Amino acid sequence: MAQRSVRSRRTLFERESELAAVEEALSELTGLRRDGSEAPERPRGALLAFAGRAGIGKTTLLAEVRRRAAAKGCTVLSARGGEQEQRVAFHVARQLLQPHLAGFSEAELRASLGSWYAIVGPALGLCAASEGAPPDQQGLRAGLDWVLTHLAVQRAPMVLVLDDAHWADPESLSWLAAFAPRAEELPLLLVVGYRPDELPDHAESFRVLPGRAGQRPVDLEPLSAAAVARLVREDLGAQADDAFCRECWAVTAGNPFEAVELTAKVRDRGLVPTEAGAHLLRELAAAVKGSGLIARLERLGTSTVRFAWACAVLGTEIPPPLAAAVAGLGSEEAADAADALRGARILTGADTLEFVHPLVATAVYRAIPGGVRVALHGQAAWCVINEGLGPSAAARHLMESHPDGDVWVVQQLRAAARETQRAGAPDAARRYLARALREPPPFEERAAVLYELGCASLLTEPATTVNHLRAALEEPITDPELRHNVVYRLSQVLAHSDRLAEASETLARESRMTADARVRLRMQSEQFMWDAFRADEPDSPARSRRLTRLADRLTGRDLTERYVIGLRAWDATLRGEPAHVALEHAERALAGGLGWAEADRGFEVPILVALTFMYADRPGRTEELFAAGIADFESQGWHGAHLSFGYTILAYVRYRRGRLAEAEDFVRAGLRLAERVGPGTPVHWYAVATLVEILLARGRVAEAARTAEEYAFGAPFPAAVTFPDAQIVYGQLLLARGLTKDAAAELAAAGRRLDPRGIRNPSWCPWQLHLARAESHDAPDRAVATALEAVQRARQYGAPSAIGQALRAAAEVSSGSTRVKLLEESVSHLERSPAAYELACALVALGTELRRSGRPKEAAEHLYRGLDAAVQCGADGLVEEARDELAAAGLRPRRLHSTETDTLTARERTAAVLTARGRTADQVAGELHTDEQSVVRLLSAVYRKVGTDRTGLAAALGEQPPA
Repeated sequence: MAQRSVRSRRTLFERESELAAVEEALSELTGLRRDGSEAPERPRGALLAFAGRAGIGKTTLLAEVRRRAAAKGCTVLSARGGEQEQRVAFHVARQLLQPHLAGFSEAELRASLGSWYAIVGPALGLCAASEGAPPDQQGLRAGLDWVLTHLAVQRAPMVLVLDDAHWADPESLSWLAAFAPRAEELPLLLVVGYRPDELPDHAESFRVLPGRAGQRPVDLEPLSAAAVARLVREDLGAQADDAFCRECWAVTAGNPFEAVELTAKVRDRGLVPTEAGAHLLRELAAAVKGSGLIARLERLGTSTVRFAWACAVLGTEIPPPLAAAVAGLGSEEAADAADALRGARILTGADTLEFVHPLVATAVYRAIPGGVRVALHGQAAWCVINEGLGPSAAARHLMESHPDGDVWVVQQLRAAARETQRAGAPDAARRYLARALREPPPFEERAAVLYELGCASLLTEPATTVNHLRAALEEPITDPELRHNVVYRLSQVLAHSDRLAEASETLARESRMTADARVRLRMQSEQFMWDAFRADEPDSPARSRRLTRLADRLTGRDLTERYVIGLRAWDATLRGEPAHVALEHAERALAGGLGWAEADRGFEVPILVALTFMYADRPGRTEELFAAGIADFESQGWHGAHLSFGYTILAYVRYRRGRLAEAEDFVRAGLRLAERVGPGTPVHWYAVATLVEILLARGRVAEAARTAEEYAFGAPFPAAVTFPDAQIVYGQLLLARGLTKDAAAELAAAGRRLDPRGIRNPSWCPWQLHLARAESHDAPDRAVATALEAVQRARQYGAPSAIGQALRAAAEVSSGSTRVKLLEESVSHLERSPAAYELACALVALGTELRRSGRPKEAAEHLYRGLDAAVQCGADGLVEEARDELAAAGLRPRRLHSTETDTLTARERTAAVLTARGRTADQVAGELHTDEQSVVRLLSAVYRKVGTDRTGLAAALGEQPPA
């Protein structure tokens, strides 16, 4: 912009240390010193932040950063927050990225952005949003991360400059603040300027800088008297005497902007810069800002004032024709006004106008009389729509207008909300709809606006969503489909807020009122689903019987019928019916398709169907379904709760298969996503419970206990059913820590909660297996009875893994030859199952018992097999136990078998080597310029090809394992 180029050529006074920091960062970024010689270290990025009050020189300094970066051959991305544009979603992101992508054709954009096209394209204004569910905010940020990362790598070295960050829109600022710490991992220098007292809380990362940049931003100080004197003499000549210069410093308090404007005033007035005229400086300084500035503006004439007001309402990057239309001026009159404002140093620019400084823009805007300002915003909204800029561009102006029952205003705000919601900015959509509700809308449209408002608040304010949707149901709704959608959405948000009983009651009440059989069936299916997750369901067996009767007569002709059949498959699994019955219904549910990202449907039933295969010892099918489902989530840009559920439950599947290292990687990725969703949510319970169970299986009891304490994992447990059951996992943890009485009490309580509901499958709820172990210390007979009942339930279900696991538990609480027989049968069943970790446990236990029974040869065979299996699983504690038993038998453990590392791709090998050296998944992601989810997938491929886990990875790759 013109103003930036002018100010960038001005001498920067007393900014030597700031410029030195900039020069050092640019040298590290480009790999070149200031003299052109190569820097000793490889190029690397950084984050620099400059903080200071208004007029202190941030914009001038950032202009110099851009100039120096361009001179060194850097790609420069530049944006500026605007006081009037703060509530325009992705305004700053579009300034940064749109210029580098807007020239592409649609085909080129699709090729460049790949799967991110439909997710980030609408947010950046590159394409229209598609119909269907919008991306969640985490998914959109991940997409923006990807775009900026790839631009930084492809067009390196890159400098990103953000001025007036305190005025950046929340969506852009939250994204950049979260991305900022990654700058050091990329060929990217991120430079930010802001007013510290106005920086929002969600941009705290700019206050504490990572790495080389230091511990805090650079605070810009006012100029000294000597610096102001140099500035005055540069502008007015050497004849400016000391007394005049000192007075300039005194009246401006060393503020660079005010000092520059003051010297311009002196020059305009023809004032001689000597002590004789110094007494006039205070009056001139007052005209630079506030009421003095406004008085100066008013002297330019009514048309010019109105044009300035129109520009202040429009904000930054102002097209002159649009400003003329808002001001109600003809083109010639508007051109004269623009010339007058440029001459008065209020505006700058030609093709695009801008205020010379944000302080000037703020003063002009605040000087507009209230009623006139409202009218100008209304006029601006109409002009923006008339220019074809769309409802989203007009919405910020409509937000400033007074409610007046205008149907057109409601229409534009609803349209803007739809655009911003689909672009991934639900907070902005919620503001627009709340304003539309105050207009108010026509009586017959009120329910629809409330419904849309509820949908916009769904992910951020569930309690508010409930209120909006319930209010919508109280309105007279003439469209049955709208009423049904309100009910579905209300039940969904109630369920996801851990209010499952209310969700079920809402659907039951509404299903009795509808005369449409298909609608009633869908409501019944949704009610069945939420009841299946209720820990406090009053009559679960009766619900199971109703579900069985209904599912058996359905053919699966549409999605609703397939949901009911899928719920029947899961119910059979929970109740411990024969596994082949559950599998039969699961296959029926899948026969016509069961997508994970269906419009207006939850993903719960598809996940339950996939888990049915896992518990029935067909985890390969489960993983196929999960791979497709996670791909559905990612294609929709759902990187929050949806993807967290996907990764967490996939981790549980890997755990059940005995691939513990992979399981830990997946669950930690899921937990990171769950932490962004929020503590106490169902997805957070899933992730923490799964991580604790995996850590226990790996033998890291102390770490499991610390994890439970860190995340407050314990009573009270959620009202929703979780996988694995949180209370049972907590009982396992107590048992592993040696707190047997506490463990027995917790596990018995879990049994009292689950048994009356008919949930009797020990493969899903193994509370009896762990309770038997806890009881064996004080009540051995009762422990045996508990374990044998679990064996009976497992045999009824019929899955080999369930039977083998129950038999091993029964063996642990039995004695003598019975223990050996039970363990031998356990191994026999587990060998026919995919439960590798359970098999390893049974083999080590059997080998141990055979050694103690005086059968060393048989013991050695089982211990060696158990050791190898434990190593493959990553069960470090079990590995040590097996080695101890072999040592007690006078035997030495075998060396690990060689691995086929030559099958790894270059990218897989890099990820594997970094992991073997002790790097975390997010650190590996930084090295590979990708995201953590991609790293998890890479490592999963490595573990499969190498035939080991993280424990044996270093040895397999010839690496020294980390200390």
